[in-house]
Amino acid sequence: MSGVISSNARNTLRSALTLRAPAICLAVFAVIGTFAVAVLVIMLVGWDVAALATVLAVYLTGAMLAVVNMQRRYPHRAVGLCNMVTLLRFMLVATLCAPLLGTAEPWFALAMAAIVLALDGLDGWLARWQGVVSTYGARFDMEVDSAFALILALNVWAYGNTGAIVLLLGLPRYAFVVATWVWPWLGRPVPDRFSRKLACVLQIVALIALLAPPVAEVAALPVLTAAITILVFSFGHDIIWLHRQKRSS
Repeated sequence: MSGVISSNARNTLRSALTLRAPAICLAVFAVIGTFAVAVLVIMLVGWDVAALATVLAVYLTGAMLAVVNMQRRYPHRAVGLCNMVTLLRFMLVATLCAPLLGTAEPWFALAMAAIVLALDGLDGWLARWQGVVSTYGARFDMEVDSAFALILALNVWAYGNTGAIVLLLGLPRYAFVVATWVWPWLGRPVPDRFSRKLACVLQIVALIALLAPPVAEVAALPVLTAAITILVFSFGHDIIWLHRQKRSS
């Protein structure tokens, strides 16, 4: 019996050591990224201490959670280029908190947001190419997308391009998470749908478009209405499916 226990202990230790390398690698890149984030903030809003401190707090908190979750849940030995790209996207997303506290040209924020959007999908392709697909990577990507939408919505509102209604494009994911605390059946896995991914992309495209003053002045209402409608149908589809599964089980 003691031999079996010792063998299990060795296997557990070996597993922990195997998974530690990717987490350490991600942590190293996250620390290096701290300096890049600081430079980007200074480029956006100048030497604004409040903006710099806030962005770094957001970035370091998110990066720490990503590293901890990688240590616990990531099943591969290599960190993967995919997770590096997702971390890069999060660096840019965190930097977009700076205009909320400092003064930045909306076109600079728009350009940075467009880069984040352009990189979306690259991480998934890299994960498949390297053979390091994981639920961790999918979750990391989803959380970055959710934070991106919320921070974009706050920027659009802060620039005065629309009213507070734009926050409806940034809060659905977090509202859905809160709803699972009341109705746990909402937290069950849902099947992969292309229409859900398309709705997410259109949500981000709408928010980026609303950062551009000319678009906000001419077409804010139709862009908002279309994007909110698409999100309502997307979330509604999932809620109905989950409810049917609940009833059938």
